[in-house]
Amino acid sequence: MWIVSLLLLIFILGLIILVHELGHFMWAKLFKVHIYEFSIGMGPIIYSHKGKDKIDYNIRAIPIGGFVSMAGEVYEDGDKKLKKEDYLCHKVWWQRIIILAAGVINNFILALILLFASSLIWGYKGFAPKVAKVELDSAVAKAGMVDGDTILAINGKKVKSWDVAQIILVQKDKDNKYIFEVEHENGKKETLSVVPDVVKDEDGNQNKVYGIYLDQTLYRGFFNSLKYTFQKFGSIMHSMALTVGGLITGKISLNALSGPVGVYQVVDEAKNVGIDYLVYLIAFLSINVGFINILPFPAFDGGHIFFVLVEKLKGSPVDAKFEGICHTIGFILLIILMVVITIHDIIRLF
Repeated sequence: MWIVSLLLLIFILGLIILVHELGHFMWAKLFKVHIYEFSIGMGPIIYSHKGKDKIDYNIRAIPIGGFVSMAGEVYEDGDKKLKKEDYLCHKVWWQRIIILAAGVINNFILALILLFASSLIWGYKGFAPKVAKVELDSAVAKAGMVDGDTILAINGKKVKSWDVAQIILVQKDKDNKYIFEVEHENGKKETLSVVPDVVKDEDGNQNKVYGIYLDQTLYRGFFNSLKYTFQKFGSIMHSMALTVGGLITGKISLNALSGPVGVYQVVDEAKNVGIDYLVYLIAFLSINVGFINILPFPAFDGGHIFFVLVEKLKGSPVDAKFEGICHTIGFILLIILMVVITIHDIIRLF
């Protein structure tokens, strides 16, 4: 039922947002920054509670995003009841960076815990880019790839996981040619030129087909799970970096991104796969939220950190009005991007 998927989506997003905002909140309180509001969600308030610490704890109607409203996030906001040391902008630079980065760190910690728990309970499938089977007469078979090959690099980029390999393989190439460096089971290395088959799905979208079957071996054990946790975390981070780079260079289309509607579709499918996949999905989304937020773009946590570092390097504060304008423009651009992505998601849905 769609309502189950919707409630599950709200729970997943709510958990990731709560963990993120708690990071900012806890460290802001520790460093004695005055906090006005702790909010989960955006838009109109549907539930509000005034804590003994005089902070407004709110739940808002739109379950996307959240925030911790702190005094002096960019400059003093004119609250005459506050002392100078109550403002975030007057804390020492390293305290400000810890507060600003704490949300991202919390997202990463959540992901690591979930990846470890998932792999420990249910095990995990082959992580290394080893080819279990090559489909007969497929693009890679024609190029010379055989069962048991390990992919070392694609188009000159080292590959240590299927996550990274898949991102590279969906990137646009003007000649539609992909250079694989593989190692055969006998230890011999070979360079293969692969031209994937291009097929259209029911919606008319073009997909590249290589003819590779992944290793489905199931691995278990405490130390295997511990190793997998950090390898998988690094692999997803690497994939995110390649995705952002591909978007900037145009090798990855904007259509490849998903907004709330697209994530809803993934959650709807995931609930039918099993709890283990849902746990992995939460970890994956938590890493995504953390990675995006740490980028040095205005309105993101990384953008705020960037201005703190600039201030530290130049030895004097960045003009507050200029910084405020940058964050406002960044926020508007993010809203526009979200609207565009959501429209694409809705078009794909119908």
